Amino acid sequence: MRFLVMTPILLSLCVAVASADTWLQFRGPNGAGRMPSAARLPEEIGPEKNVLWKTPLPPGHSSPVVTDDRIFISGVRDGQLVTIGLDRQTGKQLWERVAPHDALEKIHAIGSHAQSSPASDGEIVISFFGSAGLFAYDKDGEPLWHKPLGPFSNTFGAGSSPILYGDYVILNQDHDIDSALMIFNKTNGELVRRINRDDFPRSYSTPIIWEQDGKPQIVVSGTLRIVGYDLETGEEIWTVRELARISNTTPVIGSDGVLYLAVWSPGADSENRIQAEPFDELIDTLDKNKNGALELVEIPEGALQRRFGQIDRNKSGEITRMEYEFMRNVFHSAENAIAAIRPGGTGDITDTHVLWKERKTLPYVPSPLFHDGHVYTVKKGGIFTSRDAATGQVVKTGRLPATGAYYSSPVYGDGKFYLLNQHGRLSVMTAQPKWKKLSTADFGEDTYATPALVDGKIYLRTAGYLYCFGLE
Repeated sequence: MRFLVMTPILLSLCVAVASADTWLQFRGPNGAGRMPSAARLPEEIGPEKNVLWKTPLPPGHSSPVVTDDRIFISGVRDGQLVTIGLDRQTGKQLWERVAPHDALEKIHAIGSHAQSSPASDGEIVISFFGSAGLFAYDKDGEPLWHKPLGPFSNTFGAGSSPILYGDYVILNQDHDIDSALMIFNKTNGELVRRINRDDFPRSYSTPIIWEQDGKPQIVVSGTLRIVGYDLETGEEIWTVRELARISNTTPVIGSDGVLYLAVWSPGADSENRIQAEPFDELIDTLDKNKNGALELVEIPEGALQRRFGQIDRNKSGEITRMEYEFMRNVFHSAENAIAAIRPGGTGDITDTHVLWKERKTLPYVPSPLFHDGHVYTVKKGGIFTSRDAATGQVVKTGRLPATGAYYSSPVYGDGKFYLLNQHGRLSVMTAQPKWKKLSTADFGEDTYATPALVDGKIYLRTAGYLYCFGLE
């Protein structure tokens, strides 16, 4: 049974929705994490504070997207993959559609089969459920098309989200093999272009669009490097190397036209770098059946055993020389970093267009946020850092009121930052380089989704609900 909290006064407040303000993809306009308007937002929110409405949802990690009159979100209900359409004014569920699938793919221990956020242009909504594929509906939930994909070779499942640009649906999928950047026709789902990314193993970054000289580029952050592709031809225009071995974050373009990215994964910090032995040294001691490969039962407990499923890229049940040496090179070459990249480059621009690069206080999953000439990041433990965007110099770093792990990305609106940790604790901070606490809240359940900030409303998903907050 659905549950909706609404009073007549609050209903009238939520009905006045400005059609110009929307949040149509993961992290809103071009993944920037910024409310498009200058509307006022509440300084304090919580389970019983400034709640306009809340409505129950099935489990899922996807973030809400908000159109003129709808909210779209995905979830997993009783083993079924579902896309849900809600009324933006009231939170009332209008429709729910099941995405057919043969079997649920493997996911991370704390992951979800609904962890990719939908995308919409106001008339259609695109949902993505990993190996089940892409599903398109009109805003009233009528099926338009389905594009089967996969199966993907990845024990953690799929995590990046589709985006819509013009007539295209753009989806990047970096898995242990068969990685690709794909462009589809949004009207019928036909594949327009598939860009091979075989040299990129698993990563989870959602693409953004970077317009340069009036031409759109698709920017994708992945293993060891970030790439800009020509939207119309699929040609790789530029790349920056010397980055992390896995990219979970989405880059952001500042109002200064500069691209900022922050990537971190375990084992690439200089003091904790993983050093792996050459394959020949391991095979001599571990290959008990002398078949020239390493099987899981032959590997003692340790880092190699824990990462067996990642190094065995084709999931054959054994690690070959080629697979091992590929991943050994990835670990050897990886460099965790936050960096600024100026526009206008072609080819390898690592040495020519990187304005600065730093290696401390880096986020694992939450994407960076640009505001008023500064870049903000949050890392595990609730370490919040502001940097001067021109130099990369740290202005302030410190611990938020909510510590622990962070999977939700920070968002900005009305002079405030909103940050959610894994266990549903919220920190509202002043949006200034030397940030200060404004308020805190505890939702009492896990939160992985990134809030949407639209026209003075905050749409926040927890494990069990979607909340709408606003000023009375």
